[in-house]
Amino acid sequence: MKYIEFLQNTSTQAIGSSWLPMTKGELDELGIGTLDFVLVTGDAYIDHPSFGAAIIGRTLQAAGYTVGIIAQPDWHGKEDFMRLGRPRLGFLVTAGNLDSMVNHYTSAKKRRSEDSYSPGGKAGFRPDRATVVYCNRIKEAYRNIPIIIGGIEASLRRFAHYDYWDDCVRNSILIDSGADLLIYSMGERAVIRAAEALDGGLKPSEITYIAGTCYTCAAKEKAYDCIELPSLEEIKADKRIYAKAFMMQQQNQDAISGKRLVQKHGQKYLVANPPAMPLTTEELDAVYELPYTRKPHPSYKEHIPALDEVEFSLVSCRGCFGGCSFCALTMHQGRRIQVRSHASLEREARILTKLPNFKGYIHDVGGATANFRQTACKKQLKDGVCASRQCLGNDPCKNLEVSHEDYVKLLRRLRGIDGVKKVFVRSGIRYDYVMYDKSDAFLRELILHHVSGQLKVAPEHVDDRVLDAMGKPHSELYDRFVQKYAAINKSLGLKQYVIPYLMSSHPGSDIHAAIRLAEYLKRTGQHIEQVQDFYPTPGTVSTTMYYTGLDPRTMKPIYVPKTAEEKAMQRALIQYYLPKCRPLVMKALKKADREDLIGYGKNCLIPPFGSERTDKKNASDGKAKRTGAKKPAANRRNADVKRGRRRK
Repeated sequence: MKYIEFLQNTSTQAIGSSWLPMTKGELDELGIGTLDFVLVTGDAYIDHPSFGAAIIGRTLQAAGYTVGIIAQPDWHGKEDFMRLGRPRLGFLVTAGNLDSMVNHYTSAKKRRSEDSYSPGGKAGFRPDRATVVYCNRIKEAYRNIPIIIGGIEASLRRFAHYDYWDDCVRNSILIDSGADLLIYSMGERAVIRAAEALDGGLKPSEITYIAGTCYTCAAKEKAYDCIELPSLEEIKADKRIYAKAFMMQQQNQDAISGKRLVQKHGQKYLVANPPAMPLTTEELDAVYELPYTRKPHPSYKEHIPALDEVEFSLVSCRGCFGGCSFCALTMHQGRRIQVRSHASLEREARILTKLPNFKGYIHDVGGATANFRQTACKKQLKDGVCASRQCLGNDPCKNLEVSHEDYVKLLRRLRGIDGVKKVFVRSGIRYDYVMYDKSDAFLRELILHHVSGQLKVAPEHVDDRVLDAMGKPHSELYDRFVQKYAAINKSLGLKQYVIPYLMSSHPGSDIHAAIRLAEYLKRTGQHIEQVQDFYPTPGTVSTTMYYTGLDPRTMKPIYVPKTAEEKAMQRALIQYYLPKCRPLVMKALKKADREDLIGYGKNCLIPPFGSERTDKKNASDGKAKRTGAKKPAANRRNADVKRGRRRK
């Protein structure tokens, strides 16, 4: 049956009035004796389409199945996994919206003190490696119960992979969890087909044909028309083989052109079927128009912070062809863009205007990349995405089709809805895509209607060798974007600023590249308040670089900063102006033989030690200066006079 047939009769003309059940009492109220599925999640249950558990639960419900939720169970024993009884068809397990290790640890491997997906923002409501732990407890509770795992933790760990926290290559999560089936990517299609198979009487071991799923078997001959990846043992033994295996995985992540992949793990074979076809616009509309209550389950007495950013936001698209090396979207949502219709988004926006806390502001309209509202080229619709080259990245394809026309029309319609005062765009604008557009219409409308003082974009770095490794455009393009943004603001009589997101310690960035970034920030008068240290998470090109010391796209060696000291120095250089960073900046400059940047000259990053008045001045600047903005010329002159210098 076509997926759309399950969903097409639903609509967001009204907000849902009931949640998926979490207790036996709720089952009794609903007249449900035995559930078809129990969905276990590491997040608190928020019935909102920005949360994967809610989407999968509502999708199954729309297909006629009963679903209960066990959210953040006590994993120290099996009892909490039994609170809704043994389901008729099986358990569905997800760690939540984030990989549980990313949720728990910083890039420095320090334990986080907060969890925005938990009541009160408190940490400690889920275990490390939640998917594996939950599956083990379910198997203790019930013998021979089908278990299907999914969500981003399962999706990005479906193959043997480097794990940053253990600093080793781990098995596929399907092997470690002992689950029967793994659904990867966006799982609406696959979960319906799996439910149909189980409902039709198939054993889990017989469900080997569903696109977007992984299973295990004893003999690779059971997987036809496949590509065999290097085995777990081979990639553990040789980092070059690991890098090649990763590229084989990434080059087969398209539903049209991707092949079935097989990887041996000891005596078992992991089989990854080709990705599921992306949802059509009609199907995506239907998913977001299911009867969500849009609220946390009423059993929670404390606020859940994760809702704040998405409560009044609209998801307009999925997928990204941006090509950033450090982003796992290629391996999860894929490179082909899927969009919702204007009509569906308008209906959802009208729902927002009826919510009690809505103040007239839609916080975001976007997705992985807000201004992607069409496929990179029409060829993708027929032949799939190209396996061996990127659409955008640091070298845009000559076939890239650039247009913001549809997005401009959508934003105009949304801001014309009664009750909507302003529509913001915050989920990430690809400034390079904006620059490749021959029309300035979108940028002008963005500046005039959809920005509030600051526009955040992600150049990430300014050293071109680092940008090549990142898959980002060279710094010259970013500088031209900033100039164009400033010029349009001036023409409109506005004063708004570009706030850059920057990353330290990415593979390819040595101490000299980090110093070049600091010099750029000094020259342009920017004080960066937030810095992202590179975080080696599963499923990315950059993580493969980090582990192997090779760029898997070229197989050439690449420099990787790994010591805690060097990472700290690179981060400190981005915030060179802060007194607390000065010792590390001093150490980095001496190590790089760049002591010319220590002193009182206009190009110097820090003064020599022992200058108390400069300490106070830097501390004052760090508090007062707006990130990304230059100080007024008069203030700069006054500061120069106080330092006893004359401006030239």
